[in-house]
Amino acid sequence: MTDQDATAGAAPGPIDALAEHAVPDPAPDPDRRRRNGLACAVSALLLASLAVIGLLLALGWWDGRQSPAPADWAGTGTGAVRVEVPQGADLTRIGHLLHDGGVVASVEAFTRAAVGDPRAVSIQPGDYGLRRHMSALAALAVLTDPANAGGLVVPEGRRARQVYAALDARLGLPPGTAEHAARTRTAALGLPPYAGGRVEGFLFPARYGVAGVHDALTVLRRMVAQARTEYAADGIGTGGAAYRTLIVASLVQAEAQEPADFAKVARVIRNRLDRGMPLQLDSALNYGLGRTTLDTTHEDVRIENPYNTYLHTGLPPTPVCNPGHDAVRAALHPAPGRWLYFVTVKPGDTRFTDSYAEQQRNVADFNRYRQQHGSSPGVQGR
Repeated sequence: MTDQDATAGAAPGPIDALAEHAVPDPAPDPDRRRRNGLACAVSALLLASLAVIGLLLALGWWDGRQSPAPADWAGTGTGAVRVEVPQGADLTRIGHLLHDGGVVASVEAFTRAAVGDPRAVSIQPGDYGLRRHMSALAALAVLTDPANAGGLVVPEGRRARQVYAALDARLGLPPGTAEHAARTRTAALGLPPYAGGRVEGFLFPARYGVAGVHDALTVLRRMVAQARTEYAADGIGTGGAAYRTLIVASLVQAEAQEPADFAKVARVIRNRLDRGMPLQLDSALNYGLGRTTLDTTHEDVRIENPYNTYLHTGLPPTPVCNPGHDAVRAALHPAPGRWLYFVTVKPGDTRFTDSYAEQQRNVADFNRYRQQHGSSPGVQGR
């Protein structure tokens, strides 16, 4: 039940003192004063040593400050060069890539420029168009503009088939190539055992560099590897519980309109599952029908397919899209609440309730809004 869900309820959900004793004062120690004097002498010597080391370090730093500046070009360069920045590359690695490609005169020139620019921490992986013999600052300016990253961007919530089509287009491959590779070479994708060979949900939303890549399977493997890394970092776990969490995350991603609502939608799903109520989520129904739409009719909810969460209780058999971090974390940590229904009446107005009567009023507001804005109403009063 999303903004398009005009039924009673859209909900996700699964998953699965010590007593103190007085200590007598020690007997007087005649050697205590002598030991204290020795300790003071040692402390003084240590402080003196630290002072000398600090002075030497300062002198070395000053000497470094006086060393010649690293080799650097001037200006914005000439000619065209493409440099791919891989996922996880640090500034030194990027500097070497630029230097090897003839873009900057030295690695040190680039790293010095980058260290002095706070934007450098946000350099994204991607395929960048640069020029030969650029100044380090000019090259850095290109790399810190996300619009220049190129590559292939997979947004949150895209279905596998949408990712396949985008990958084919980006690599200049015949339509259907990426999907064929995913279906016929599934074992080569590196999916976790709990995925059961099912790709949906494991094409992680991110930007992927594809410079010089002509094989769809290569990029698909990167996406799956990224998904496994990111999901592990989120704490999704392994086995069947992990897969159920991923399914819930995909439903949250597809249903919630605003990140602020993700954890609430996840709670609705869990509450409905706990009560044995059908989820009645249009995102799952339409996934099973192979379509994307905001309109769901009475006839649609009678169509038999395993993703029809109006007819079947429990979760759909697979994720219905590829979720991002926010959705996964919401699935793992739903917001506290008793909600059983929600509907997005209009953009920015998602209403949650545990009252069926109130849900019906909200659904009526949703349908009225859709009619006023030129769209047909969704399912009524389920």
